Amino acid sequence: MALHFELVTPEKLLRSEDVYMVVVPGTEGEFGVLEGHAPVMSVIRPGDLTIYSGPNSIAARIHVEGGFAEVNEQGLTVLAEAASEVA
Repeated sequence: MALHFELVTPEKLLRSEDVYMVVVPGTEGEFGVLEGHAPVMSVIRPGDLTIYSGPNSIAARIHVEGGFAEVNEQGLTVLAEAASEVA
């Protein structure tokens, strides 16, 4: 089972992949999204998205500068104002 994740900025589609989980910096607090998550839409605050390839393995951290996150039956889409890989 995998969650389909897409990260989009005004310039381009940065990531489109199947992952285990993504932790999103929402304005009401961080929230984790796994496959099968209930539909939700949230404003995101500046912070780091953490992408997991497995239960205990972080695949990437990406700093986002605000935007929106939508979870639906297709997966998670993050529309970020700006995004950059965290070293």
